[in-house]
Amino acid sequence: MSTALHPQSFVEHALATSIADDCIVIVRDRTSANLRWANNTLTTNGVMQGIDVTVISFVRTADGVATGSVTGSATTQAGVTVLVDAADAAARAATPAEDAAELVRDAVSADWDDVSVTTDIHVYDAVAPALGEAFGRAGAEGRVLYGFVNHEMTTTYLGSTTGLRLRHVQPTGHYGCTGKTADLASSAWVGGATRDFADVDPLAFDAELARRLGWAQRRVDLPAGRYDTILPPTAVADLMIDAYWSAGARVAFEGQSVYSLRGGGIRIGRPVAKPGVTLSSDPAYPGLECEPFAVATSSSNESSVFDNGLRLGHTDWIRDGELTSLIQTRHSAAMTQQPVTPAIDNLVLSVAGATGSIDDLVAGTERGLLLTCLWYIREVDPQTLLLTGLTRDGVYLVEHGEITGAVNNYRFNESPVDLLNRFTHASATVPAFSREWGDDYFSRTAMPALRVPDFNMSSVSQAQ
Repeated sequence: MSTALHPQSFVEHALATSIADDCIVIVRDRTSANLRWANNTLTTNGVMQGIDVTVISFVRTADGVATGSVTGSATTQAGVTVLVDAADAAARAATPAEDAAELVRDAVSADWDDVSVTTDIHVYDAVAPALGEAFGRAGAEGRVLYGFVNHEMTTTYLGSTTGLRLRHVQPTGHYGCTGKTADLASSAWVGGATRDFADVDPLAFDAELARRLGWAQRRVDLPAGRYDTILPPTAVADLMIDAYWSAGARVAFEGQSVYSLRGGGIRIGRPVAKPGVTLSSDPAYPGLECEPFAVATSSSNESSVFDNGLRLGHTDWIRDGELTSLIQTRHSAAMTQQPVTPAIDNLVLSVAGATGSIDDLVAGTERGLLLTCLWYIREVDPQTLLLTGLTRDGVYLVEHGEITGAVNNYRFNESPVDLLNRFTHASATVPAFSREWGDDYFSRTAMPALRVPDFNMSSVSQAQ
């Protein structure tokens, strides 16, 4: 079992074995448990576990510092030795790194010696029986449910020859359920993120699916065009994650992103959204807690292996409509003459003074569309961050403040940064799960619903 392997010993063994001038070791001990269902029946379940080890070697030369990074799974110290030898060899063969900086020193977590925290199938002890009740109710009322739940516990250990001994335990969970009518002609989706599944109620999400499938009893076909559109927090998360992932300082400095100043420089200090809009990250945000120190297994435009162990704190990317920070390594911060603001694994969008819920936005709309979520999102133009993608599992017609039917799906073309300047109404910020990115990449978000008066549905999609 992973808890018997003492990941700290892998860290210490690697640091002692490396013959490089310096070494950083990152060990991630992961366990996960999942359930899957289809046709109102549980179909599969599973528990997985494993340890990934990254060894980063640093070799000083007359021209600078060269690095080599190797990642692999390991269950024995002998396996770790293989990774160390490969990282040391890669560093000796590499050219000097352009992002070289002094390694972070002498930071130790009080719980460094603690064992890894694991999950198992018992995380669903309350959820599984409730799912059975939801299946029975859905079947009796002519609905078919399909879905998946997953829970992971990842314990990260980061150690270095410069005295780092940092530990963090990260719970990550999500659920997603699609409901269909018995003839499979209509579908609806609900989903969310959770830390422990104590807040997940299958009967509640089945009731919401029943409500949405009820909306779809009337079908209305509408052409492409610009519509007064309500984006729920899920769809806002789909788009804002792209806005965040595109916020690398170096790319902006080199004139290749929406955050670049035309003619040179970056837009920090300039308005990029309506007054009152704030986009931020905070490792301590309640319910979205994440790693409070930088972890980088390799260097890129947005991360640096030399920055491993840097403390992370609350960062406003946009404050009161003004761009205040971009994702900065120490290397890019020196280029842009801005503070060091590394990436953080959560994202929160808020609008000053915004209250109420998505239902309030619907009630205030004379005629428009209500989306559920977006998918197959792709970048069209990095200079404007123009994105394209499709709507999915429920686009609803709003008339006189009420939902009166379901409409066809669309392909959209929009920039999330542009939307932050054009929306007319916002709800309160609530936990939100991105259908497009949450399953595998980025699940810790909190977003408002936004109403956009002219959302561009560029063409009708035949997707069902």
